[in-house]
Amino acid sequence: MRMEARLPVFVDLAKIRVKGGAGGAGAVAFRRESGVPKGGPSGGNGGKGGDVILVADPALDTLLDYSYRENYAAGRAGHGEGSNRTGKSGEDLRLPVPLGTVVRDADSGERIGELLAAGQELTVARGGKGGRGNASYATSTHQAPREWQPGEWGEERRIELELKLIADVGLVGEPNAGKSTLLASVSAARPKVAEYPFTTLQPNLGVVGLSGGRSFVIADIPGIIEGAAEGKGLGTRFLRHIERTRTLLLLVPLDAPDPQATYDLLRAELVEHDATLERIPHAVMLSKSDLVPEGDPVPSIEAPEAWGVYVASSVTRSGIPELVEGLWKEVDRVRKLESDGAGGEGGNDTDAFPELEEWRP
Repeated sequence: MRMEARLPVFVDLAKIRVKGGAGGAGAVAFRRESGVPKGGPSGGNGGKGGDVILVADPALDTLLDYSYRENYAAGRAGHGEGSNRTGKSGEDLRLPVPLGTVVRDADSGERIGELLAAGQELTVARGGKGGRGNASYATSTHQAPREWQPGEWGEERRIELELKLIADVGLVGEPNAGKSTLLASVSAARPKVAEYPFTTLQPNLGVVGLSGGRSFVIADIPGIIEGAAEGKGLGTRFLRHIERTRTLLLLVPLDAPDPQATYDLLRAELVEHDATLERIPHAVMLSKSDLVPEGDPVPSIEAPEAWGVYVASSVTRSGIPELVEGLWKEVDRVRKLESDGAGGEGGNDTDAFPELEEWRP
């Protein structure tokens, strides 16, 4: 029996427990040397426990590994030793995560930080401090102290990892609007394409290459249905992945019963999910133009807030070159706004990390 290759599972939410390493205890020791029968205290301090550190890795695109294991702990430190030797520090634990990972405290919901640039690090659990050895307690009136201090426990907490994809263009549309077909048409990505709803069950990324070394990243997310912002269908699970895009492309298929109503629904669902999405610039693609009988007028829609409306077919590639050039010009415009420090209507959360551009293809 022939077996189909299984695609990697996309996981964009995970909760794990992290624990910093315990600090080492201080030592109680005294010098014992020939000719010095009553040497002074020489107990060294304990070492510092290791930290748990998240590291942004551009080679990753899922949090799948963190769905198999829940507990992660850094190394504990060594105890202090005689001759004033400080204990060995605990080994840090570095955990790789995809770019675009948001980190929160799982119990309080407090936002700890996010990782947007390749190699960026975020400490999520600090190791404990080492305890003092008896040498540090010596004074002129207390010359033979036997006091010592245990090391501190490392910080322990539950954290939530949430992945929000980083892309230049986010494709938005109802199931079977033609998003996956468009992605396959303009990039090397090969998403599953079929004529039934929710073919796309996980986001797909593709790099669109143009002449002159120009390129941008485009993301296809599962289709939006009415009520998605309230959790219907695939709900808000994937809407988070368009929050960082520089521009959106809303796909309205020309075989829809009412293209205008479809466009209005998409806009309403986006704003219902997050009002800030309304500020991300968007264009409209009237897709599946090959289904319009030759000689029939192409339906039009009112989209005054869109920066462009394109009629195109991913099957025949009619209108695709113009669409891709239009997307590039808008992406380039927003990138320049970001690099000038002017913010921009799109590109959420990337303005503070211009080094992110070095990762983009």
